[in-house]
Amino acid sequence: MIIIDRHNTVCYYKLNWYGQHYNEIGCEISMPKFNKDSRLPLYHQLYDIILNEIETGELKESDKLPSERELCEKYDISRSTVRQAMGELQKNGYIYKQQGKGIFVSPKALKQDLLKFYSFTDEMKKNGKTPSSKVIDFQVVTCDSKLMNKLRCLPNSKLYKFTRLRLADEKPMMLETTYIPMGRFNNISKADLEKCPLYDILRNRFNVIFTKAEESFRPVNTRHDEAVMLEINEDVPSMMIERTTYENEEIIEYTVGIARGDMFEYRVVLEK
Repeated sequence: MIIIDRHNTVCYYKLNWYGQHYNEIGCEISMPKFNKDSRLPLYHQLYDIILNEIETGELKESDKLPSERELCEKYDISRSTVRQAMGELQKNGYIYKQQGKGIFVSPKALKQDLLKFYSFTDEMKKNGKTPSSKVIDFQVVTCDSKLMNKLRCLPNSKLYKFTRLRLADEKPMMLETTYIPMGRFNNISKADLEKCPLYDILRNRFNVIFTKAEESFRPVNTRHDEAVMLEINEDVPSMMIERTTYENEEIIEYTVGIARGDMFEYRVVLEK
């Protein structure tokens, strides 16, 4: 925007609806006030102001927001108004709270095209993130009737079962519980999975050639234990992803994942 003052001086400035307004030479510009006569509730006006800052890039990923008190003083609104706006922003995944530290802008959802075979590790690298995993649980289990249907395994055959917390840039992204047949993949250990991605182990040690994978998606409520590990509130929804992976006609992996609903955006292209 360009403003010409009474001295015919041209001032250029970028409008910042959330913080103070300054032109290029450092002059503070008065900030528009809330319209308290508007039919739009005050909390919604604050919601729109902050959302505009996030969407235009004025507030970037992991930026810290002002405190409740600072927002109250800046906009001459009540704490309850600020809390309601923050609650809506958090519920919709735009911000997150860290106990004792404050409120921060959430990282943008990772866009993922469901067009071909993929792995968590490869997708995070494509998005410029550093992937890692923490093995939460690792055990050998017996194939029961439910797993027989999922893996086509023989009754009482042994399976590896392990749960991993998948992270990107050290931020929890999803929980995965995986089952693979022990007879096909012997001598896999927890230490192996902590050092190397599962698919790399299967390719390099067992010469697996992945031929296809089937996935199903459905939204679910986040359980308390999942919310704790994913570092989100229980009211943030998650996506349950079931994956069955094949080598030719043999099922070699069955995984149930709980992905943060605020961190993933999936896209499918449908061609006629």
